[in-house]
Amino acid sequence: MSATSPAAVVVLAAGEGTRMKSKTPKVLHEISGRSLVGHVVAAARELDPQHLVVVVGHASEQVTSHLNADDTVRTAFQAEQNGTGHAVRMGLEELGGSVEGTVIVVCGDTPLLSGETLGALAATHAADANAVTVLSAEVPDSTGYGRIVRDSATGAVTEIVEHKDATDEQRAIREINSGVFAFDGRLLADALGKVRTDNSQGEEYLTDVLSILREAGHRVGASVAGDHREILGINNRLQLAQARRLLNERLLERAMLAGVTVVDPGSTLIDATVTYERDAVVHPGTQLLGTTHLAEDSEVGPNSRIEDTVVGTGARVDNSVTLSAEIGAGALVGPYAYLRPGTRLGAKAKAGTYVEMKNATVGEGTKVPHLSYVGDATIGDHTNIGAASVFVNYDGVAKHHTTIGSHCRTGSDNMFVAPVTVGDGVYTAAGSVITKDVPAGSLAVARGQQRNIEGWVARKRPGSAAAQAAQASSRETDGQS
Repeated sequence: MSATSPAAVVVLAAGEGTRMKSKTPKVLHEISGRSLVGHVVAAARELDPQHLVVVVGHASEQVTSHLNADDTVRTAFQAEQNGTGHAVRMGLEELGGSVEGTVIVVCGDTPLLSGETLGALAATHAADANAVTVLSAEVPDSTGYGRIVRDSATGAVTEIVEHKDATDEQRAIREINSGVFAFDGRLLADALGKVRTDNSQGEEYLTDVLSILREAGHRVGASVAGDHREILGINNRLQLAQARRLLNERLLERAMLAGVTVVDPGSTLIDATVTYERDAVVHPGTQLLGTTHLAEDSEVGPNSRIEDTVVGTGARVDNSVTLSAEIGAGALVGPYAYLRPGTRLGAKAKAGTYVEMKNATVGEGTKVPHLSYVGDATIGDHTNIGAASVFVNYDGVAKHHTTIGSHCRTGSDNMFVAPVTVGDGVYTAAGSVITKDVPAGSLAVARGQQRNIEGWVARKRPGSAAAQAAQASSRETDGQS
């Protein structure tokens, strides 16, 4: 922990969010690879707080289940949504009722809020020895927001005035309240006990704590966010889309400054959880999702969806979809390939045009060039799988495994009916249906003998176009003999 690490961060995520018009709780709507509350938790974690508490209420079981994936997060239950002050009080009760040190309060629907901005808030709070420090922002249009009114001599915050209550002079102020605060934990707990509910909503307002502490002689300050867009809350689908665009721009900018070439940022999507190395190239129309990693000199796109996939050094993915796959160094995927979960391509391997793979391990230098399905299989090194091959892995009840060795050459239009093992160095004939194990070094031929029945068309399809063409061909052949 650093000197400015807070004792606790309390995330307010109890609201229903009716304006989202959704069965999904507002804070669980996702942008850029995380839920709204997930982005806030990730930003809070950058401060390395001693405690991280999320206050839940509406759909609490669903939200809690989502948060339980992170064992560093505690939840506090707000049975009735009686205001922001009441929510913070519930959060503190989860921690024993009072906390020594700084407590930062954030809203669970502000996914653009960065750890850097929260860190600056904590640093300002400590440096100025404030009882409360408000995260504020200067906005182009402050209509509808609470204005930050400061003492002209000291710069201290004297009050937060809501738009409807502001004078004309106060309405000209562009510095607004974000709803994010840093508090002295002990003073916060004491002041929350004094918050009244004699207001139009009958609720406990967290902002009342500021006036309570200021009237008690404590200093209230403010920390101005560098980018006012960070404090934007999400209340409907339109704002969700706007936030996604802004966050995507920020994430792509970070990637490009780290050495990634993004050919067309306007048509590229990237999740916050994606990682990359320098000199990776991303072509237009590409989505980089989940835990995807782009290694150095890899190249993905155009028009590709890369999700939870490791793309190795110098590998290439072209017009394809990859899900939970591993693509080895120098491997080639596509165009129009589909790598499903469990696929692992070795170095310099190839999954070519219209190839689908699932739960398949493909060895170094092995090629599946086109028009094939490889499911539940292990293929060795430097093998070539002929076009239009199918690994027949499902018997209608269970999936079965196929193993093909190294340095094999399988013919086009092969069916490998699992479970079956093909040894090293095997050749298989085109059109074969392989149902039995093939020993190493063998040629496997599994197809019926060809039989030509001459004159069949003339007898069975007389007068047809085919019969006429055959008859004309026979005349031409007789004329040449």
